[in-house]
Amino acid sequence: MAAWSSLSVPQPGPRTAVLVQRLVQLSTLVRIYLLFKISLRAYRHLYAYGLVGTSVQAYSAIKNFVVSLLLRLPSARREVTTELAKVRADLVSKLAPTTYPEGVNLTNVREIPPTGRDIEWLRSEWANLHKLEHSDVDEGRVSGAVYHGGNDLSKVIAEASSEFLLTNPLHPDVFPGIRKMEAELVSMVLKLFHGEGGAGTTTSGGTESILMSVKTHRDWARATKGITEPEMVVPASAHAAFFKAAQYFCIKIHTVPVNPETRQVEPKRVKRFINANTIMIVGSAPNFPDGMVDPIPELGLLAVRYNIGLHVDCCLGSFIITFAERAGLAQGIPKFDFQVPGVSAISCDTHKYGFCPKGSSIIMYRSEAFRRFQYFSMPEWAGGVYASPSMAGSRPGSIIAGAWATVNYIGLEGYTKSCEEIIGAARHFASEIRQKFAGDLYVLGNPQLSVVAFGSRTLSIYSIGDAMSKRGWHLNGLADPPALHMAFTRLTAANVDKLLSDLAEVVQLEKKSPTKDGTMVALYGAGQTVAGPYVVDEVARTFIDVLYV
Repeated sequence: MAAWSSLSVPQPGPRTAVLVQRLVQLSTLVRIYLLFKISLRAYRHLYAYGLVGTSVQAYSAIKNFVVSLLLRLPSARREVTTELAKVRADLVSKLAPTTYPEGVNLTNVREIPPTGRDIEWLRSEWANLHKLEHSDVDEGRVSGAVYHGGNDLSKVIAEASSEFLLTNPLHPDVFPGIRKMEAELVSMVLKLFHGEGGAGTTTSGGTESILMSVKTHRDWARATKGITEPEMVVPASAHAAFFKAAQYFCIKIHTVPVNPETRQVEPKRVKRFINANTIMIVGSAPNFPDGMVDPIPELGLLAVRYNIGLHVDCCLGSFIITFAERAGLAQGIPKFDFQVPGVSAISCDTHKYGFCPKGSSIIMYRSEAFRRFQYFSMPEWAGGVYASPSMAGSRPGSIIAGAWATVNYIGLEGYTKSCEEIIGAARHFASEIRQKFAGDLYVLGNPQLSVVAFGSRTLSIYSIGDAMSKRGWHLNGLADPPALHMAFTRLTAANVDKLLSDLAEVVQLEKKSPTKDGTMVALYGAGQTVAGPYVVDEVARTFIDVLYV
């Protein structure tokens, strides 16, 4: 014991002591940095959302956590599973029935036939498949969805598409004609938006156009500003594709509530959300829910001041808002395109009011240099050099050919005329609701283009939507606030008076005998319950599942 206690413990030398001291200092600096970073994030969040907004978010997060725990209980899971099974069965009966109406004879084809079937069999199947479609479509009873340019145009599109059926823009050396048509289509649309010095590409639709824009702004901000934790600011009325892009590309998204009266986003509120990590802000022209155009010039000033991007979503506005001035209907509509300083990107769906074939959209940028951040290039791939302008590699040249033919076939005069018809019908509809439905219905904001949304402070607007559906009218249901909207097309414009007549009858019946059931009532009513977000999300996912039954 004495010998053991007499042993001396080695003491650290000067170099070791210095090293330990430096490690302690480094550890302290790291803790200070992390604390600073967390504090900065908390400050930015509190500054943007305010104390009330932050408290509401905290309450919502806690509530959702508690609900998620409750839904794990066996009794709750059984109840939810039982209800979802009923929903699935109902969806299957409506969307994927195993039996068909009288006079419809279809073959269930679940695997490739041993030998090929002849063309007459195919024509018979096509004819019977068409019988499943509702006549409501041709009668203009659908909100948006069907942007019909007329039977003559359909023949032109079919012929153009068939001429270039096997082409693929991925191989411009093999299909130079498609390259020429695509470049010309982009150029024509750019000029509509005063983007003569800009650049763009075609995409498969508005969602891809928006995805490409968000990806482009992210990569631009990383390369030019060193932003590695990107954020973007969007109005609550912005299209869901921006939220999809945020999820796909790992971007934090801030949602700014719109003014409850004007239904437009307020630039002063957008400003509160801008910080050093902001890569872009968003405005709509118009937005999907209630057809309002955001104050793009004021948003442009913010984009210039903070050196960030401004994407203007004209997917829905497309060839309506761009022709409003030519039609003499632009009064009250703010500037929205590349004439506005600060606008860095614009998305336009040519397959909507451009009447081009489905799967046709254009994403535009202020400059060619900016567009380059959209590209994907892999110079050292084992299969050779690979580069593509957008999400897809191979693309259908037939869609581009159909779109190019459409724009050339209709021309400025034709688009101006359709703009007059559609905007005229939408404004007539809004005016009639204000005058003849006062006290029962009200119009959201002051829509100037093709979309009119309306709600009710005294009646169940979703019950009205269900009743209109039984009469063959397919109106879109909105959640915040509860409302319906009609996106007018050429077909709908010709039937606006019938729409108003049926709506008047439905409103009177609802006032006499309110209903409490229906598809809209069930779906949006569930959204107001404690477990609503979870239930509605599961219903939406079940809906998609059923599409592939």
